[in-house]
Amino acid sequence: MAGSRSVVIAALVANGAIAVLKFFAFLASGSPSMLSEAYHSVSDTGNQVFLLIGIRYSERSATRSHPFGYGKAQFFYSFLVSVLLFGIAGWESLKHGYEAVTAEGHGGGASDVVIAGVDFTALVPLSTFQLSVGVLVAAIAFESYAFRKASGELRSQIDEYGWSGIREAFRETSDVTTLTAYTEDAVALGGAAIALVGVIASHYTGNEIYDAVTALLIGALLMTFALALAWENKRLLLGESLSSSDEDRLRAVATDHDGVVGVDGLRSMFVGPATALVAADVSFDPTLDADEIDARIEAMEADLKGVDDRVSTVYIEAET
Repeated sequence: MAGSRSVVIAALVANGAIAVLKFFAFLASGSPSMLSEAYHSVSDTGNQVFLLIGIRYSERSATRSHPFGYGKAQFFYSFLVSVLLFGIAGWESLKHGYEAVTAEGHGGGASDVVIAGVDFTALVPLSTFQLSVGVLVAAIAFESYAFRKASGELRSQIDEYGWSGIREAFRETSDVTTLTAYTEDAVALGGAAIALVGVIASHYTGNEIYDAVTALLIGALLMTFALALAWENKRLLLGESLSSSDEDRLRAVATDHDGVVGVDGLRSMFVGPATALVAADVSFDPTLDADEIDARIEAMEADLKGVDDRVSTVYIEAET
């Protein structure tokens, strides 16, 4: 949990600073891709706030109405991030890029940006091209820091649980907060790089279509990953289990206990990030009395929690 929180805070600081720079650069340049990037960074800043709320809410103690705690709050807030914020930013970027592409002359130029009678171009000592490039390079630097932080946390989980790599971690992790921050940072790096290419291409060719098209690409990129994140959060909100290999390992531990005839059924479900409930139907030797069965159940519960630190609650149903 501490790792997730530090990842989110790092992303919040980076995205907040970048959002201000990008919006100022848009006001000065009128660049469609710069506006898309500004939408992106504002969205990401809001995303981190939602993720922090989810982390804080999930730390509440269990109650009668929520006997397994509030861990799933992180799944809910991460889902909100992917659908409401990530998706809205993607749609706005896509729409603005489309309008820039279809506008006469392919839209864009600092002279188009006059708000409340103020020409922001006149307030900038650098050329709009220099400003845009400088802001995007700074954005790439900030996002690289945040991405390294998120990547390090995700890599530590890959090593801990023996996943083959990022792709399997994306499918298997229950730490959706770190997953969301990692994805956001990766997309932010990609978006800043795409915008930089568009700004440079438009500057040296004199054709604003490149800048407009990159705004479209950034919007499409955001919306694609919004859907992917929503799908990953959906599986956990619906009560996904541990992987089959993890359940097989738990089943083997239960089966190896003295006095166990067989494990008739074993089920699991994530009730929070890296927190799972396990229930098993276990057949014991019929010659054991009630006290002996109780002792073996207590030992089995401890062993199941010991073999996988994500297992927080175990229910053993003794079968005859």
